[in-house]
Amino acid sequence: MIISEISDLFFASGALIINTVTAAVVLMLSVFIGKILALYLRRSLKEKMDKSHLVIILNASYYGIVAITFVFIILPILGVETSSLLVAGSIFGLVIGFASQSIVGNLISGLFLIFERPIKLGNQVNIDGNVGIVEDISLISTIIRTYDGLYVRIPNENVFTTTITNYVANVARRFEYVVGVRYSDDADQAIGIIKNLIEEHSFALKNPEPVVFVGELGNNSVNITVKIWAPSTDWYALKTELLWKIKKTLEENGIEIAFPQRVVWFANESKDQQIADPE
Repeated sequence: MIISEISDLFFASGALIINTVTAAVVLMLSVFIGKILALYLRRSLKEKMDKSHLVIILNASYYGIVAITFVFIILPILGVETSSLLVAGSIFGLVIGFASQSIVGNLISGLFLIFERPIKLGNQVNIDGNVGIVEDISLISTIIRTYDGLYVRIPNENVFTTTITNYVANVARRFEYVVGVRYSDDADQAIGIIKNLIEEHSFALKNPEPVVFVGELGNNSVNITVKIWAPSTDWYALKTELLWKIKKTLEENGIEIAFPQRVVWFANESKDQQIADPE
């Protein structure tokens, strides 16, 4: 009887030791795999996201693998019943999930934005009608500073599902004018003057080449279309400066900007008799 009890105790102790060693080995493997995954993510994502966001992703990946391994593998090896723990965790997760649907949606959208990176800090953008400069991109929301100096916080779920216009994603940006001159003026001369002004400006790009041409014969003017490429960071300064130079230079050369006008005849007068101003 005593020998049987000693034998049972010995085998029980041996099984406990084996399970403990196995659990320790599995834990070390999970730590090793977590570090390998974190290293891989660091190398893959370090050029695609900010350092603060990268640290969050790395920590979540590492500790997530260790926690999942501990609950689903190590505890059963040690003989711990996890079914009740899983049921309680599931119920708790459902409650939290229903209570924070918008937060979870914003969090997931924030992760997608970090990986995809359609916008970056400092970009000039239009997000859901909010035009300005990107000041911050967090996991929950994105901050836009408008050109009026206002700070607009946009939930990432809205950012991810709406149309985003990034004005500086390309190195160059095109803008255009329509300059209307009188029919009595020389349109070819006006085109030459405009081309010279564009060539003289340092911000106007030579490639792609600017285009100046008569685009329309309007009711009151010959409409000259002007299309110019400029660096994305300097296009607005060029647009505002060059437009006024075009007007002044055309007027200095006797070419005036046309304005709406009408010639009126009375019904009882011949068409070749213009109305004279009463004296």
